[in-house]
Amino acid sequence: PDHLDDQEMGIFKKLAGELKPTRLEVKDVSGGCGSMYAIEIASERFVGLSLVRQHRLVHDILAKEVKAWHGVQLRTSVA
Repeated sequence: PDHLDDQEMGIFKKLAGELKPTRLEVKDVSGGCGSMYAIEIASERFVGLSLVRQHRLVHDILAKEVKAWHGVQLRTSVA
């Protein structure tokens, strides 16, 4: 997506590559400093997983990035 900055695009590509989502939105909600992101993702990979396991899967994929953030708003759903 053209509207994403470099950091948002990095997150987008990493999640898209791992989870093959049917819907994915990534937005820096920290005012542009890159310390908090809102992520909405729908993926077939979440089928059969509890909400906690869905979130853990996303956090595991973004483990390196999350360490530098103050927070993340995460919404997951089954495609």
